[in-house]
Amino acid sequence: MRKKASEMSVRELAAYIDQSVLKPEFTEAEIRKYIQEGIDFGCRTVCINPSSLDIAQEMCKGTDTKICVVSDFPFGLSTTASKVMQAKMYCEGWDIFELDMVANYGWIRSGKWDDVREDIRAVCDECHKHNVEVKVIFETDALTLDEVKKATEVAIEAGADFVKTSTGFFTSKTDGATVEVISAMMDVAKGRCKIKGSGGIRTREHFLTLIDMGIDRMGIGFKSTPVVLDIANQKKDDAGCKETY
Repeated sequence: MRKKASEMSVRELAAYIDQSVLKPEFTEAEIRKYIQEGIDFGCRTVCINPSSLDIAQEMCKGTDTKICVVSDFPFGLSTTASKVMQAKMYCEGWDIFELDMVANYGWIRSGKWDDVREDIRAVCDECHKHNVEVKVIFETDALTLDEVKKATEVAIEAGADFVKTSTGFFTSKTDGATVEVISAMMDVAKGRCKIKGSGGIRTREHFLTLIDMGIDRMGIGFKSTPVVLDIANQKKDDAGCKETY
């Protein structure tokens, strides 16, 4: 049985986090700063754009923090062949732990379920050759709950390791990883794949609630990571020294 989230250490909580370092306007100095923060906090991964792969590999080497790269992000509208080519290039060229692909959510909204399934399956098949797990982003703010549920089932059939809510770049609304959406994904998945929430996780309360629900991973923006981990209040360890994250 899982420990209550409120009883977990900073390190235990950080293991749920993919620290997002995805803003397109970031300078290289900012990319390095936020990757280093993710490493220092002990995040499970830093989630980066492909152009940051060299930087991330250099910085994460020898640490407990892994590399998660996004693919066809944030719209998911490339051809399937292009998505597979991207996945192959990233998996063969760098030490990738996970790949977050964006499903074609226009196809999801159109009910083109066979196309959605084969698009996801092709990327999963390529990544799994390299022992890289795949998270499939649905952009749930664009979908109905019924579409989220059906997409979850289709992604599982296609071999997805995770289903994920959002990119953080959908501008119509920004509900992201709501309790309702995460519950819908979990109800369908029933342990057959893992669940990643992303978007809108900005408070410690929301973060802890999702952990207690049984979520597997969360994408957290670089500004929100210290908030959800309550870093400001982690003043001292048992010996009276400053906490080292």
